[in-house]
Amino acid sequence: MSQSVLHLHNASIFQRDNLILSDVNVSIDKGEFVYLIGKTGTGKSSFMKTLYGDLPLTKGEGAIVGYDLPSLKENDIPFLRRKLGVVFQDFKLLNDRTVHYNLIFVLTATGWNDKKKMDTRIHKVLEKVGMMDKASKFPFQLSGGEQQRIAIARALLNSPELILADEPTGNLDPQTSLEVMEVLQEINKQGNTILMATHDYALLLKYPSKTLKCDNSQIFEVVQKTV
Repeated sequence: MSQSVLHLHNASIFQRDNLILSDVNVSIDKGEFVYLIGKTGTGKSSFMKTLYGDLPLTKGEGAIVGYDLPSLKENDIPFLRRKLGVVFQDFKLLNDRTVHYNLIFVLTATGWNDKKKMDTRIHKVLEKVGMMDKASKFPFQLSGGEQQRIAIARALLNSPELILADEPTGNLDPQTSLEVMEVLQEINKQGNTILMATHDYALLLKYPSKTLKCDNSQIFEVVQKTV
């Protein structure tokens, strides 16, 4: 039986008093790779923000990685985010410290304190994204693609039940986008569930998968045409 990591039923998503998305019915099962597409301004980011607790869900039902979104309290949010891995378009790495210490910072902030276990975990996630030789580099010494791989490694640190990737290839050239996509595909094959917002329709053609679309204040599943 499939296990749901995200389920929204008759949900409406607001930015303050502005209705962004209405009657949202979405379900994502463990192990799925799901795209979220739509033009700028159609609600992709608001949807993502609702999932990681940045926007409250005030209407409808919603559950993500075991947390009930309508009843989510402020002090639940850090614990919710430990069960999610979030990858941003602009990497959000700390330029004043090395890759290793970027990852140490996250582990420390999320309750790790055993240095040996921390080093082992960092080694493992860097190995997953092919960046083991970059641990001592500063982010500004890395290419955009390398920085995004580090951001994916950071998202994997706490073994998340769901990875939310918000336009992870948005700042990358086409070839680098494919390389980052290969990393995400490999992580998905290893069992990680991924929801990826993207504008890059070339990726959808090359790596077809379940696709949700934001349009006219709705989210609906679209069937990709096969040639």
